[in-house]
This record gives sequence, structure tokens and C-alpha cells, in this order.
Amino acid sequence: MSAAPRKDAVAMESEVREKIHLEILKRTGAYHANDHILLPSGQHTTEYIEKTLVTTEPSFTEGLGAVIAKHFAPWPVDVVLSTGPAALILSHCVARAHPSRPVVVYGMKGMAGGKRRVSLPVEFQRLIREGSRVLLVEDLVSTGSTIDLLIDLVEQLGAQVVGVGCLWRRTSVELHGKPVFSLVSRDFPTYSQEDCPLCRRGVPLNEEFVRRRNHRRSPSLQDRRGV
Repeated sequence: MSAAPRKDAVAMESEVREKIHLEILKRTGAYHANDHILLPSGQHTTEYIEKTLVTTEPSFTEGLGAVIAKHFAPWPVDVVLSTGPAALILSHCVARAHPSRPVVVYGMKGMAGGKRRVSLPVEFQRLIREGSRVLLVEDLVSTGSTIDLLIDLVEQLGAQVVGVGCLWRRTSVELHGKPVFSLVSRDFPTYSQEDCPLCRRGVPLNEEFVRRRNHRRSPSLQDRRGV
């Protein structure tokens, strides 16, 4: 097979794979499309991924993790590092399927000096040391800011990031030149309220996801009473 048909075959395989994984995300209820959606940032979009639903079906998550692990199988991996509940579940599935049988650790997101940061729980710090080979796993990579923080953390510890595996990556995001494998790679446009074409057409705005997020963050009555 010549180079051109081989390249076409690879592109077709990638397209088929993305369609399959997109359908899986739809099955979990995590992927919403063809709507006029208000994002927590205040931007408007036509597509949205509800992160908390991405890994709710164990059989799907195990299968998706195995696909990521298979891609990175040629790379020896000592540690799989992630952040957040959904990414942690996915990272367990990746580590379990990877032939190196790496350990799984997670970083904690926070703020320091008014800046976002990621830190390792004390008990994990001895597991990432000089020379460790680390695979980063995230569920969704939107801006790449969390991955950037994880890369900085790993390199400060003298370890090496061998790659980044994720379910969904916005294709416009660059990640320090690290090898990236995502099951779905696609951008979707976001607009300010002033520039939103859906607003101009009078399409009703779906604020459901922002309301849910605010509801989850609101303290309960018992919390407010100190109970």
C-alpha cells in the first residue's frame, strides 16, 4: 500500500473511532449538542460535556481506558497521574490495562497567591521521583491549563511526562509538544452574549448546566447552620 492510501486509511479509522466514542458519550448523557447552552464561564455554545457523567457507566469507562492504554503500551510507564473524580476513575482503567502496571496517583487543584495550582498529597510524593515516567490522564482537555500545571509539577519533581491521554481534547490546544492521544478531538465554537448568532436568531438559552453547577456548590441549610 502506498503512502497516500495508507494515510487515508488511518484518517478514516480515526474518524470511525471518534464517531464510536462520541456515541458512547451520548449514551452516558454526558454529551449535549444542537442546543443554545450557557457555559459556567458566561460564554454561549452549541455543545457541552457534562464531566460528572462521563465515567458513570463502568463497562464503557473500562473500554475507553483500555483504548488509551493500548495506544501508550509501547511507552514504559511508572505512574499514571490525573486530577478530579472522573479523570481519576478513567486513570485507574488506563493503569489497569497498561502492560507496565503503573501506580495511580492524583493531584489536588487549589489556589495559591491568587493563582491556580496543582499539588500532590504528601503520601503520593514519594511515588513520583527523579526519573519516573509519568502518563497524564484527563477526561476533558478544554483550555489545557490543568495539564500545563501537571506537566510543571512532574518536571519539578525531576520526572518525565511520556504523554497525555484523554477522552476529549479541543484540537486548538497545544500541550508543550507532549504526545497526546484523545478518543475525540474536536473544537466547538463559543461566543460572548454580544456576538452569539443563536441569541441574534432568538433561540432560547439553556441555563440548566449552570444552575446545576451552582446548586452543587450551594451549601445546604444544615451547612449554613453549622450542623
